[in-house]
Amino acid sequence: QSHLILEMFHRAFLLGLLGLSAGVDAFSPASLPAHPSIRSASSTGSCQVSMQDPSSAGLSSETPFLLDNMGRAQPPVDNEGRRRVTLGGAVLAAGAVLPKGASAEAVKTPVTFDSIDNDLPCAKVLTGMWQLSGGHGYKPDKTKAIKAMKESVEKGFTTFDLADHYGDAEPITSLFRTKYPELWRESQFYTKWVPMPGPMPREVVERAVDRRLKRMGTEKLDLLQFHWWDYETRDQYLEAMGHMQDMVNEGKIGHLAVTNFDTRNFKASRDAGINLVSNQVQFSLIDQRPLQKMAPYCVDNDLKLLAYGTVCGGFLSDEYVGKAKLSRQDFDTASKGKYYNMIEMWGGWPLFQDLLATLKQIGDKHGVSVTNVATRWAIEQPAVAGAIVGARLGLTDHTDSNLKVFTFQLDDDDKAKIAAVTAKSNDLMKVVGDCGDEYRRRG
Repeated sequence: QSHLILEMFHRAFLLGLLGLSAGVDAFSPASLPAHPSIRSASSTGSCQVSMQDPSSAGLSSETPFLLDNMGRAQPPVDNEGRRRVTLGGAVLAAGAVLPKGASAEAVKTPVTFDSIDNDLPCAKVLTGMWQLSGGHGYKPDKTKAIKAMKESVEKGFTTFDLADHYGDAEPITSLFRTKYPELWRESQFYTKWVPMPGPMPREVVERAVDRRLKRMGTEKLDLLQFHWWDYETRDQYLEAMGHMQDMVNEGKIGHLAVTNFDTRNFKASRDAGINLVSNQVQFSLIDQRPLQKMAPYCVDNDLKLLAYGTVCGGFLSDEYVGKAKLSRQDFDTASKGKYYNMIEMWGGWPLFQDLLATLKQIGDKHGVSVTNVATRWAIEQPAVAGAIVGARLGLTDHTDSNLKVFTFQLDDDDKAKIAAVTAKSNDLMKVVGDCGDEYRRRG
């Protein structure tokens, strides 16, 4: 039965993925291989899909999948006008599954999806918007940034990570909604609130949430990620979380999460009755701290991790393979300085070069880049819903390269070669502490 359901969705997505450039009017169902799961299709852009146990996916026995204006299969909208369909914990979104038997010429490489709290779609590679905050080698242009977002969503990268302090990231999502409402409805926007410690009465918390809503031009925040600087004031952060939990129940917040919490305080918050669904942490080949405590806790409790620092600000790339010395020009972004310090704590530049050489060898085997291998490693780790890859929206475009992350998987030999290098590094749990401890003193 599970095989039939999966095959059904393979075929359903093939309906939308074929004829991407031609559009809906040129779509021809005759080009599809026959399959009993697909009952009918027409050039009007809809098809009827049946399954043996539709109730398990929250669907009727004949749930329509409409083709959008780019010819992609779309699940029906929920009562908020957002497309969310879950099956067995995995969200099915446009282009989420590579159709079996589909040729490279006919089908673009799809972005795969996970889900947070079983109903919030999360692309396995998210677009990070930290670079909009400044200090990243360019001056963001809103018009160009919105155009870049459009192109990202059209390629399947529908999930964006932003924050209250990422420059104009929040208002840019509002402008994106105004200019491209259909694409906005297909997208997910995960923002953050990073307050200074202090008393957290309802009015303080609600003011901050309302500001996020206003700046983003939305009625509900898809995911609000909360950061707290000082664990010694646990009563204050629990008070803030309690008010945000109330706002989840009231409909202002879709899902509540945290960022850069250590395992002890993440668990303490949940034990206090706060329904946190994910934690955003630094997680990469260089920083594998989450594997020690955080990831096992998340796996045991059906929680998700959002991984950032996955490519170490660009250091995990072909550009730095064999580069024995760095110059001032190599530190052209704020990220580079941050992650170079992490590399030094991890084991230093010579060992990092050994890692790059190994990743290059693996990448050449699979026909992908060093960055693709590093990203692939991250999204294959336990509990990781997705890896955040920063983008200087409107300046550089790495979406075509990022799509290659979904064209291969790391095999046992690849993993063994990587582990042989990383085993020589320092244990960052002992050097830095648990996840997020680099941002605060431990309490």
